[in-house]
Amino acid sequence: MEAGWQTVRDDGRVRAELLEAAYAEPRLRQLFPWTGMGELHFSRCTEWRHTWDIPYIQPAAEGAYWVSGPLRTDTVGSAATAQEAIAMVVERLPARCGPAFVGTPEELTAHEAATRKTQSD
Repeated sequence: MEAGWQTVRDDGRVRAELLEAAYAEPRLRQLFPWTGMGELHFSRCTEWRHTWDIPYIQPAAEGAYWVSGPLRTDTVGSAATAQEAIAMVVERLPARCGPAFVGTPEELTAHEAATRKTQSD
């Protein structure tokens, strides 16, 4: 996960204060961060096409933020600070949202299905 966080820091598309606030939150630090159009996204897997089941944060005017998602048509709301935006994302994390799975979304889905099957046997 560290390499993903370093890549996001190095690419400079997301405000540093937002990255630091996200990284300081253990539940987000264990996820895989990625950026698109200046937005900070979090994925439950490390490989492209990342998962789209976690809200994401967009920059807004005057240092504020807008939280959307998980789908592009879903609106969560505005946040005056990075910490507020992070809290809004954390409140909406999916159940059993643990450390990012090393692999693709399809591999994650197969892994979760196998885990559920094993637990039900």
